[in-house]
Amino acid sequence: MPQKLKLHKSSHYIELGSYQYWPVLVPRGIRLYTFEQIPLFLKENPYITDGYRAHLTSKLCLKSIFVLSNETVNIWTHLLGFLLFFLLGVNDMSTVLPASGANREDYVIYCIGLFCFQVCMLCSVGYHLFSCHRSEKTCHRWLALDYAGISVGILGCYIPGVFYAFYCNIFWRQVYLVIVLALILAIFSAQIHPHYLSKEWQHLRTTIFCSVAGYGVIPAIHWVWLNGGFSSAVVQLFLPRVIVMYLIAGAAFLFYISKIPERCFPGEPSCLTHLFHNITNYLA
Repeated sequence: MPQKLKLHKSSHYIELGSYQYWPVLVPRGIRLYTFEQIPLFLKENPYITDGYRAHLTSKLCLKSIFVLSNETVNIWTHLLGFLLFFLLGVNDMSTVLPASGANREDYVIYCIGLFCFQVCMLCSVGYHLFSCHRSEKTCHRWLALDYAGISVGILGCYIPGVFYAFYCNIFWRQVYLVIVLALILAIFSAQIHPHYLSKEWQHLRTTIFCSVAGYGVIPAIHWVWLNGGFSSAVVQLFLPRVIVMYLIAGAAFLFYISKIPERCFPGEPSCLTHLFHNITNYLA
């Protein structure tokens, strides 16, 4: 049964399931919903049972950035990630690169990599912020933009890596850069297909992204071989970092497809919400 919205006059906050918030902080026209109450196109994860924003206009979607919901962490971690990459770029472009004697190519490659990461973060912010729009078509457009941002982020990982890994081998550097660009363009072409965002294509979308990300193993192995194998000092220095990067990406992917930790604790709020509960109970 759907949970009802209750107003506790004594403590002056609204409670819906496991989420509580002060009405004074919530713009008019915004409320939270349970999983049973939201539109069908928003029902992606049944283990998240409440805290949903829904039926909002574009203006209210923007205002909801300060509403504590089940998308708050997604929105703000990506937004802070964008700010982090931006500040790192400003600092490194103004101090680190000049001090290291970087040439024009270094500046270009560095700018491309950071720009791709920033685009990825902003696209995710937009999707998580506007995924509660009342128009299903608008939600799907933002979802498509989020996928495009992920592709751009993958491109931002490949270009600097390939460029510097094969810095002394121009032929293979050009070959791998062309292949990477072709793969990203292929993803963009697939996203134009009308069924790309459908649930029937969910496994295909996952396969495409995993294939493009996993392709990086090929130039990595080639780079190890060109540099004299695993006994080489440069390989021993950089290869563990590449392995750690793939392990982190693999762990993130497993969390995503397995819906952990919400699968293990269905209906339980996040740690951030627990903290918010404690504050509201204390102030009440």
